[in-house]
Amino acid sequence: MSEKNISFEAIKSYKKEFEYSYTLGAFPTVELIKNKPEKIRNIYLHSHYKGDCDIEKLCNERHIPVVHDDKVFNRISQKENCFVAGVVKKYSCELMGDKNHVVLVNPSDMGNMGTIIRTMVGFGIYDLAIIAPCADIFNPKTLRASMGAAFRIRFRVFNSFEEYDKEYGNHDYFPFMLDADRSLTIESCPHSELFSLIFGNEASGLPDSFKNVGQSIFIPQSPDVDSLNLTIAAGIGIYTFTRCMK
Repeated sequence: MSEKNISFEAIKSYKKEFEYSYTLGAFPTVELIKNKPEKIRNIYLHSHYKGDCDIEKLCNERHIPVVHDDKVFNRISQKENCFVAGVVKKYSCELMGDKNHVVLVNPSDMGNMGTIIRTMVGFGIYDLAIIAPCADIFNPKTLRASMGAAFRIRFRVFNSFEEYDKEYGNHDYFPFMLDADRSLTIESCPHSELFSLIFGNEASGLPDSFKNVGQSIFIPQSPDVDSLNLTIAAGIGIYTFTRCMK
């Protein structure tokens, strides 16, 4: 099997141990074509695809194989309206030490991870550290939730926060916690030349030990809810810190 071609017989429902993943839908697949063409093995088009984007032209310009095959979509997608798919070889990245980071500690939901990635890119942050155990960034659900923004970022999975800290301790750390020392508003947002915004697991948040890591941050909220959704908290934090940079 060549790097640039996967036969129909080899296409199976996604599993984490695969060396490749899928983009499902036109928009994330176009983002893949534009940003990671060298990682693509195939682009599949369904006969019902009538989108505005000329995907075949994009692929031809980048020498990417296009396969017309309706049956493959029954294997890899549970959505009836998925008419474009990409097969992408998994890859690794290095983070930029002189850029701001988002750090997700033990994120468990693939949709949340994808949404946070999309938010990061929307506000100009392109480096993501993920602390294991964690959701699979290459799962098609993550890629789809990111709307292809995953192909615009640099990401790396670390076995522990301590492993991350050894390499990127030059950043100012801001862990988001319910019992934090500092409340976050536009007026009170800390000014940092180089920061890492740290968010915890959807269910349990960050461990208490993160109170001793940098400057802990609390997003003010009403007492009528116990906490904000992870994606909302990350969006507020990313927006506020990037706005304060300007």
